[in-house]
Amino acid sequence: MKDKNNYTPLQMSVLLVLRFLIGWHLLYEGFSKLLIQNWSSLSFLQESKWILRGFSGWIAAHNNVLAVVDLLNTWGLIAIGLGLILGLFTRIAAISGAFLLFVYYLNNPPLIGLEYTIPSEGSYLIVSKTLIEVFSLVVLAVFPTGTVFGLDVFINKLTNKK
Repeated sequence: MKDKNNYTPLQMSVLLVLRFLIGWHLLYEGFSKLLIQNWSSLSFLQESKWILRGFSGWIAAHNNVLAVVDLLNTWGLIAIGLGLILGLFTRIAAISGAFLLFVYYLNNPPLIGLEYTIPSEGSYLIVSKTLIEVFSLVVLAVFPTGTVFGLDVFINKLTNKK
């Protein structure tokens, strides 16, 4: 692994801003789900048209499973967002966020022939902002932004003393 000193201040600053922006987005999404009374992922899961269609349909058909998925989704977004913003377990947060968003993408990808009843924010073909955010999180997972700025700096100091 490269030492953090091999990156210019500008390079690391841009990566830190990217980490903060994605963290903010995920934290906001999680809190908004938490604050919306009776929010559920049911409609999103029912829209699944691709390779996760069967699994999503199974979740949607079982109220107890759906409730657990909704809880994990909401608090997962909050935890990932906080991790990225605070620089706490940054690599784990980035990988977890990339995984979660990729699951979203696999449920409802913008592919030719797939039509959804829920309105989207734009017209996409294969590449959506969700997929871009997935790969941005992969970038953040491979660069040591948490060891430069964030609570991971303190954790690394504590673990390196032992």
